[in-house]
Amino acid sequence: MLLTFRDCELDTRLFTLRCQGQPRQVEPQVFDLLAYLLLHRHRIVSRQELLDALWAGKVVSESALSSCIKAARQAIGDSGTAQACIATIQRRGYRFVATATEHEPPTLLCQSAPGAGPDLPLDKARDAHPHRASIAVMPFADLSPVAGGRGGTADALAHDVITRLAQLRSLFVIAQGTVFALHERDIGPQEAARLLDVDYVVSGTVRRHAQRLVVTAELVEVRTAHVVWADIFDRPLDDAFSVLDDIGSQIVAIAASEIELAERNRALLRPPNTLDAWEAHHRGLWHMYRFNQADNERARQFFAMAVHLDPTFARAYAGLSFTHFQNAFQGWSERAAACDLAMATARQSLDADDRNPAAHWAMGRALWLRAQQDSAVVELEQAIHLSPSFALGHYTLAFVQSQAGDPQAAIAASDHSRLLSPFDPLLFGMLGARAMALVRLGRFDEAADWAVKAAARPNAHAHIRAIAAYSLALAGALDLARTYATEIRQARPNYQADDFFAAFRFDPQGAALFRQGAARIGMA
Repeated sequence: MLLTFRDCELDTRLFTLRCQGQPRQVEPQVFDLLAYLLLHRHRIVSRQELLDALWAGKVVSESALSSCIKAARQAIGDSGTAQACIATIQRRGYRFVATATEHEPPTLLCQSAPGAGPDLPLDKARDAHPHRASIAVMPFADLSPVAGGRGGTADALAHDVITRLAQLRSLFVIAQGTVFALHERDIGPQEAARLLDVDYVVSGTVRRHAQRLVVTAELVEVRTAHVVWADIFDRPLDDAFSVLDDIGSQIVAIAASEIELAERNRALLRPPNTLDAWEAHHRGLWHMYRFNQADNERARQFFAMAVHLDPTFARAYAGLSFTHFQNAFQGWSERAAACDLAMATARQSLDADDRNPAAHWAMGRALWLRAQQDSAVVELEQAIHLSPSFALGHYTLAFVQSQAGDPQAAIAASDHSRLLSPFDPLLFGMLGARAMALVRLGRFDEAADWAVKAAARPNAHAHIRAIAAYSLALAGALDLARTYATEIRQARPNYQADDFFAAFRFDPQGAALFRQGAARIGMA
């Protein structure tokens, strides 16, 4: 339903709010509050009714509702003094008093959803089949000259991959007992995947030869039999446990990344009003990784849709928090308000699933925005503890430590994040974090080399190019540094060092070094 009032429109199907033709960023509870008051505008709604409707039985303070009312008024150009839209009825509750009109969009029919007949509206078809991508990891075949029995290296690797995938909490993972039982019946990976009705299957081989361990792995999309990813891992067998740990971690991180990419691309092709929570989340990821203001807003809308459809979806709340983080970091909206929204949605992610590494990743970023360095590190280390294969956790730890923490730890975390996810959409950040740490160590030539690599990555934004410009200036490569400065100002004509330092949180020594670099090319 589309509800219009004054110069605003609220779309309850796409979960968007626009005022004066521009999208307004609101967290899910603020959107739900507006929708609830609009839909019940013919009567007074009590505070208790709103608490029950918006927080679904969770115990929250009345101040949470007051904050939500305040945010809703700000979003639509109202205030507690004016009360032109949301009126406070003393000791009774609230009422939406502005004139509003309902417009019912034409109902589209879902022809392709499983189980949906031609008369089933999209909303019902979508809600009838909530899902997340499912995966089975089959035991790896042992091709060693003298193959071990059951329980050897090949089985240990499969068990490790299953456990690590489950730790990510982003996929539905078939339990070890089931896949091993099918393997014992000589059922191959493709047939087993079809029997289990999963979306993806991982299989491979293990071969020990001449003190080396060679592992092949492939990820197949079951529906199309398309090989999404395959690789060979060849390692010296100095420490079997360490080698298996390293290979298993890489298989998990890369497979998860490839599945996310496939799911993003699939969601992109679907009409927005046919998406379920999983698809809306991945549609949000597609926009999020464009790293510009317009796409960031679209990402926020899709993440809001995902959590509206599934209030328990921790990763969608984490994505929502990241869009608010980007608004604060990039200066796309008022920083204090964006920081508050990043924190609020990170808390919602933790409330939904405090064992999800993405929830702690979101909280770590939100705490960093508030200059709570030590607390941010604790949250990010918890994300990595919950899932050692979570590349974004390692990267963000590098990002935080590179500015005001331990630069050597930042370099190690950056290197590990790139090992886990060598083609990550945030690769420019991984490289940029390494460069910032090297600047703080006084290794300017190395810093410049890594910063240039970061700036060459797709979607590298102005702050990444500034790291390159200032690092090059510190290394004495002034002509190339000025080239990057020109590129920055072509994209953002008024960009100065103050914009750079408003985004980052360097310790005094690091800030002084980067200011020196900026001064050398006239950007101080």
